[in-house]
Amino acid sequence: MADLPVELRRVDESCWRTYRDVRLAMLLDTPSAFASTYAGEAAFPDDRWLERVRGPARTWLAVRGDLPVGSVTSFRFEEQDAGDTCLVGMWVAPHARGSGVGEALVGAVLEDARERGLRRVVLDVAQANTSARRLYERMGFRATGRTGTLPWDVSVAELEMSVETGAGGRARVWG
Repeated sequence: MADLPVELRRVDESCWRTYRDVRLAMLLDTPSAFASTYAGEAAFPDDRWLERVRGPARTWLAVRGDLPVGSVTSFRFEEQDAGDTCLVGMWVAPHARGSGVGEALVGAVLEDARERGLRRVVLDVAQANTSARRLYERMGFRATGRTGTLPWDVSVAELEMSVETGAGGRARVWG
């Protein structure tokens, strides 16, 4: 399966169930990587999932063949600088890690931010998650010096990272 190309698909109403299943799988697999919990999101009714995919966030699924192998979301918080977006909900299935899926997903967020004229992508990553930090560093992200903790588990220290998109300049294609 790893020799199949990764296809990125924007999440919309036609694939909300697949996105829900991937989201719940990621919350089970690496709970310390996300600001919400499996128990909380597993209780969402279907209309809440539909609201999520209809909302302002932009989410992509990475698919190999017919199998979803990852997901990422770009979301703008109201209190953010107008030129920023956040990379959130990043996850790659364990069997697909190290095969380029993460780079493709991060690249989708960066390219989308450039196309929308946004100047910076910001993310929070658990300080103990060295493999994710290395991925983000390879993609140009650098620590901003800001730190925090997960809202539901203050023992998980997070590090803020960001990258300038080069919006307005020549776009770089990732993946």
